Amino acid sequence: MEAAVEVRDLTRRYGDTLALDRVSLSLERDVIHGLLGRNGAGKTTLMSLMTAQDWPSTGDVEVLGQRPHENEKVLPRICFVREDQRYIDDARAAHAFRAAARAFPRWDQAVADRLMADFRVPERTRIKKMSKGQRSAVGVIIGIASRAEVTFFDEPYMGLDAVARQLFYDRLLEDYAEHPRTIVLSSHLIDEIAHLVENVVVIDGGRILVDEPAEALRGRAVTLVGRAEAVEEIVGSREVLHREALGRMVRTTVLGALDDAERHRVDELDVDLVPVSLQQLVVRLTSREAGGGDAQELEEKS
Repeated sequence: MEAAVEVRDLTRRYGDTLALDRVSLSLERDVIHGLLGRNGAGKTTLMSLMTAQDWPSTGDVEVLGQRPHENEKVLPRICFVREDQRYIDDARAAHAFRAAARAFPRWDQAVADRLMADFRVPERTRIKKMSKGQRSAVGVIIGIASRAEVTFFDEPYMGLDAVARQLFYDRLLEDYAEHPRTIVLSSHLIDEIAHLVENVVVIDGGRILVDEPAEALRGRAVTLVGRAEAVEEIVGSREVLHREALGRMVRTTVLGALDDAERHRVDELDVDLVPVSLQQLVVRLTSREAGGGDAQELEEKS
């Protein structure tokens, strides 16, 4: 595995606030990574450090084998698109794209022009006068058309409606298939991007909880629904992420896949198996770390 980004023992403090707590992480090259977690978990801070937008309190960052901070050999190979992306006063979309073309050696103007039409971005309207959705579209167009070797999207598509977000996902996948690069997507809309991400990183309280392939993660948990005594037999010594009582029935989410013998026993006991979505798993894992909280930010935005 060749890493595009390496983070070692990274800490970031803002006064008395510990935003990142000794984070170590390796992001494989030419993979779409999902960086998931609730508001304030440390996602934006981590991306800001990996893209040299901020300096760590302690620890090291390497991008494409080099430290990115004040490094003119690395920075043009990194694109960071934020939800609160800022542009020069009175700039139009064309101005932003011309600036991006100078900043990113692999910029593709034909892609930018096609996406501008797809997202119906007005040519004559100044960006600061655009709707939130149009401003978001300008950001995602830059992220895709830059074709930067390492591209970070910090929820810049949150201003898009559902139809436009799906268009973004489709166009991103199309371009990624033709021009592979390392992409990091930060989002609250976990189930909406689940089909995009190949590797999942879950951060909570400034610490990494999960870093593993999406397919492996999807099989890590299962929900059992049935009579309490039957469900408890199947649960055994597994870690319980969530339990709900419904009269004599219970609904329990546990870590750990079932083997063939356990699945046979599930049938005998008339217990229902319910798949756990990526969204639900992240909610349960972050709730566990919070000491039983309900991770409302993630559930409300699902």
